[in-house]
Amino acid sequence: MSATDLKGGVDEVGRGPLAGPVVAAAVVFEQGVHLEGIRDSKRVPARQRRELSDLIRRMAVSWAIGAATVAEVDQYNIHQATLLAMRRAVYGLNVAPTYLYVDGTVYPDVRCPGKAVVRADQSIHVVAAASILAKVARDSVMVAMSKEYPGYGFERHKGYPTSLHLDTLGRLGPCAIHRTSYRPVRTLLEGQD
Repeated sequence: MSATDLKGGVDEVGRGPLAGPVVAAAVVFEQGVHLEGIRDSKRVPARQRRELSDLIRRMAVSWAIGAATVAEVDQYNIHQATLLAMRRAVYGLNVAPTYLYVDGTVYPDVRCPGKAVVRADQSIHVVAAASILAKVARDSVMVAMSKEYPGYGFERHKGYPTSLHLDTLGRLGPCAIHRTSYRPVRTLLEGQD
């Protein structure tokens, strides 16, 4: 395997939720690797995502997960927190790709040639693989948080603003992993003053 054969992909999960971290994954495959069933994580059922995540981890030359905390989302904003999570994922790789594709419109400040591609998770295989790793990692965090903060239903909605989550948020108020910079949470907090 020569260094020119390594393609990387980065994607994030968790920009829209009202709670929890934003998580990014970076994956490096040898050029030409194509794993059956890999596509944008939003189009893959949860059980299959977990199975594919295991396969991706085994077949990747390197992979890493990066995250930005709720505090970082609130401090910097979701855009900057997303770029931070992406940088952490890329710098967590133990083998750097020769070229890196990032899902989105902005390429993070990383020392690696590459480019941002809108909807890359739908068109570039290695980015779709990264989207699956990121989704499985973030979902696992939110299931763990559901045990730490029972009653919010994080194991079900993963922090996204579903009617169940909004109802629970209105009833229980925000917990420590809610993003206070997000309008529904901020509005509740302002109403408590």
